[in-house]
Amino acid sequence: MPQPPDDLDAVAVRTWCSLALEALGRERAEIDAINVYPIADGDTGTNLYLTFESAAAAVEAVFAAHETGTTVPATADAVRAMAHGALIGARGNSGTILAQLLRGMAGVLADGGGPARLSLALGRAADAARQAVAHPVEGTVLTVASAAADAARSAEPELRAVVHAAYEGAREALAKTPGQLAVLGRAGVVDAGGRGLVTVLGALVETVTGQAPVRGLRTGSQKAPRPEDEGAVRAMAGLPGGGTAVPGVSGGELAPTGAPADPAVEGPLDCPEDGGAGPAFEVIYLLEAEDDRVARLRTRLDALGDSLVVVGGDGLWHVHVHVDDAGAAVEAGVEAGRPYRIRITHFATESGHDARPPAEPAQRAVVVVVPGDGLSGLCTEAGATTVIARPGEPPASGELVDAIRRAHAREVVLLPNDAALRHTAAAAAEQARTEGVRVALVPTRAAVQGLAALAVHEPDRGFDEDVVAMTSAAGATRYAELAVAEHQSWTMAGVCQAGDILGLIDGDVAVIGADVPATARIVLDRMLAAGGELVTLVLGEDVPDALAATLEEYVREGHLAVDTVVYRGGHQRAPLLIGVE
Repeated sequence: MPQPPDDLDAVAVRTWCSLALEALGRERAEIDAINVYPIADGDTGTNLYLTFESAAAAVEAVFAAHETGTTVPATADAVRAMAHGALIGARGNSGTILAQLLRGMAGVLADGGGPARLSLALGRAADAARQAVAHPVEGTVLTVASAAADAARSAEPELRAVVHAAYEGAREALAKTPGQLAVLGRAGVVDAGGRGLVTVLGALVETVTGQAPVRGLRTGSQKAPRPEDEGAVRAMAGLPGGGTAVPGVSGGELAPTGAPADPAVEGPLDCPEDGGAGPAFEVIYLLEAEDDRVARLRTRLDALGDSLVVVGGDGLWHVHVHVDDAGAAVEAGVEAGRPYRIRITHFATESGHDARPPAEPAQRAVVVVVPGDGLSGLCTEAGATTVIARPGEPPASGELVDAIRRAHAREVVLLPNDAALRHTAAAAAEQARTEGVRVALVPTRAAVQGLAALAVHEPDRGFDEDVVAMTSAAGATRYAELAVAEHQSWTMAGVCQAGDILGLIDGDVAVIGADVPATARIVLDRMLAAGGELVTLVLGEDVPDALAATLEEYVREGHLAVDTVVYRGGHQRAPLLIGVE
């Protein structure tokens, strides 16, 4: 454990993300179990974990971009990465609100992480989350966030005091949620989203103080104790006075008895508490849109359904809504801008209440990560289930697990197509195995290796034999990409300047050029010097077809008996991907 910080600098933010992710991982099953509002679909803990996983991965990427041992990122870079990662990886209602909370904090902490700034950040986060929710309801994570902010403002101006006060304020507010929201009171549980926020704030306490908050009494049950059991609970807690322990709340978090409860809120009329008569679908997507077009989008989506949360800004938004007409919700996004990473969940199917018998799973499927829409279509036509990794937005393990589930097969071959995704893919494979799916991870490091593996896939042969053939085809494919240098830096090929064209072969910079065609020719010559039979070219969205024709002719004239295939990759990070096999 590093030395506790005096303020929330970049290293502290990184530590907080790591500790919060670890804590949510431990507690997500417990949080899932008490998830009854707004939909009793038992996934709040998982959604919070996956959202924070994306936030933590974004922070790690910022650190990886700096020279090891010599510099660390600026605090502003770290907190903005955390907020952006949470935004693009937000899952469900709870994850979307968490993303807005982190975004609200980042806007303040970017200018400093001392006690006064942290207190202000917590207040800004609570306000931003309320503004993002179409119909705020008390007794939810919004209430817990506001209480944490209020407590932080009243604390001594010292970092430890501020984080302790925020945590304790959140815990006290969480304990009161069953008296504020009737569905929680009937189920005898606290709000699941608020419970997750307490976990995240507990990780912040550990980051600042070096010690995790003491976890006291836990009831071990999802139901609140009966009144006649109250004395036993009090004795276990070692507390004087009356109280009833509430499941999901740590020691000392007791809802007072014998005092007037807060008026029970039945919830907004458009958000049924018991899940039976609510909208049929959850629709989530990222949206690239001008900020001034989002107000109209909110109005339209609010008329379509409930549980509407729209978070983000500066041209990138995360939209979450429950509706009966999923197509209309997506169309509203199309009118506002460009929606992508669209995820539609049918609540009845997800919760196991669909009257139709489940389809028989296929024997085998392939799940492949691709860098653009063009390759997604190509791989889908070949029978694969795809996950799009957009520039700067690598998929989290939860997205890969979802894709494995969508593939609906007993056996799955997973192609990550990026060396940086190997740990994420391994985590997804392990999760899928616990659900009874046989998963083989082929460690492809580039999209062209994935294409080579998919080309030799034969679902009718034995699983092990198929995996060996796909692994062999991927391993026999050398890969390269052309990229544009963003700033001056040292490379394996020398010093590059901003705007130079870099030719990376097998992940290392091998060529520094002035333009794409000339650099591509040099890269092809170096790759084909060791031999090859097939060149694969994947063109980015803005690359003209003429380049492909030029390079095809170059290969045909300079390298006899070498064939060339060309694909359109769509919106991808690199203007050109090259494979040689």
